[in-house]
Amino acid sequence: MKVLKAIYNFIVGDMIILIGVLAVVIVLALFKFVSALNTLVVASGFILVLAVLAVLVATLSREASGK
Repeated sequence: MKVLKAIYNFIVGDMIILIGVLAVVIVLALFKFVSALNTLVVASGFILVLAVLAVLVATLSREASGK
């Protein structure tokens, strides 16, 4: 049972990272294609790094608090 729970936690943790990064990429794509947000394209690299870091920290804190 412990093995199944460990596998489940691993997959759920990876899904959170995957969904978080995909959401960030979709938002950055909106910066490129929506003319009102076009001025934010300059900061898209910085936003990408901060958002991915936030997703990783959120996942790590979730894992650390669960144990």
